[in-house]
Amino acid sequence: MVDDEAPARAELRYLLSQFDHVQVVGEATNGEEALTLLGSLDYDIVLLDVRMPGGTGLEVASVLRGSAKSPRVIFTTAYPDYAVEAFDLEAADYLVKPFDEDRLGRALQRALSGGSDDDTDPSPERSSRRPPEPLGRIPVQQGDRTVLIDDSAVIYATAARGYSYLQLAAERVLVSFSLNDLEHRLAGHFFRAHRSHLVNLDHVRELIPDFKGALVLVMDDHRHTRVEVSRRKARELRSLLGM
Repeated sequence: MVDDEAPARAELRYLLSQFDHVQVVGEATNGEEALTLLGSLDYDIVLLDVRMPGGTGLEVASVLRGSAKSPRVIFTTAYPDYAVEAFDLEAADYLVKPFDEDRLGRALQRALSGGSDDDTDPSPERSSRRPPEPLGRIPVQQGDRTVLIDDSAVIYATAARGYSYLQLAAERVLVSFSLNDLEHRLAGHFFRAHRSHLVNLDHVRELIPDFKGALVLVMDDHRHTRVEVSRRKARELRSLLGM
């Protein structure tokens, strides 16, 4: 584990001690120390803080990503703002402090199982959880605040290892809901165009057919993002739109 704050390391060490299959083999207080230590240890998972002296956790993860061992990385931080960068580095999970034993356990399970690029979560808790009722609002953690995003502001959502990215007009934010969760939380004008894409039909500016019967949706975000729709889903969408 790597964290520059001794109380944070002590708390994480205690939480990790609750798991019989986990052994802490080393601790570091900054990025430079971490890379030196990791070069001499046998390990499978690295738990990284983000903001540290001697190199950020993101910099450490970037180095590890290109190493021969290529370990699974779980970020443990008080700052939710770097989640997008963390998942771009193929992090197994991103935990925002404070987190509990249960949340850490799910992160460890995801890391040890190799993770997934879709929106599934292998934990028994998630598979048995009843889908939430449609709410039309999405809570997004921003620092020490929780902001509620109205569904009309969401242009589309993409899957990200059990989480999802929401594309808004001016930014992309990460939320702790899978794409399946979002389907149930959002209102009926959202359409599952692909296993990794959920689009807001109110923000579709154009539909482009191809010769195989599939569709491409052109969204009205600043990039005019194109989202592919399979032939089967295209038939469903055409029926929904009365085409």
